[in-house]
Amino acid sequence: MFNLELLKTRLSQYGAAWLIAFLVCAVALVGGPWLLGMDVIDLADLVLPAAFTVIGLGLVVFLAMALISGETLGTKLALLLLTVLLALPLLWSPVLAAVGAAWLAERSIEYSEAYARFRIVVGDLVYPLVQSVFTGALFETVWQLMQIFAGFVGFLSAVGRAWPWIKRLLGREEAAV
Repeated sequence: MFNLELLKTRLSQYGAAWLIAFLVCAVALVGGPWLLGMDVIDLADLVLPAAFTVIGLGLVVFLAMALISGETLGTKLALLLLTVLLALPLLWSPVLAAVGAAWLAERSIEYSEAYARFRIVVGDLVYPLVQSVFTGALFETVWQLMQIFAGFVGFLSAVGRAWPWIKRLLGREEAAV
């Protein structure tokens, strides 16, 4: 019915993608202003759209691979559901890096057009769902909860991906020969 090994592999790949997107964007946004002499906000307006494009293409490729594979319908539907549920947290990883870089530079990320566009697009997608359940002032609370959820999911996936390596590094587990 379900290929659990493939689902675990895809979750592991998701964790790696989240961590790589965060780290690459964080390095670019923290180191870029010193190397390129650009403001972190201007750099975020260049880095975030590129990151969204790469992540979006990656999601499409993995989804297409899942749909054309010889897996069962249940596995394909599970992969589709995982892609839909984890797309927003995955897209949040470079935004989280930009927020952190702006905080380190003591700048407000709200000045970034890419960040504002991301927030507007997500708001346009989420708002009708939230509006049907909540009203008025609770929307900002739901936005904050989404940010926490996206960061938490990404952190857990990154830790899950890195945990075997950390255990080997600390000598807790012998590496396979």
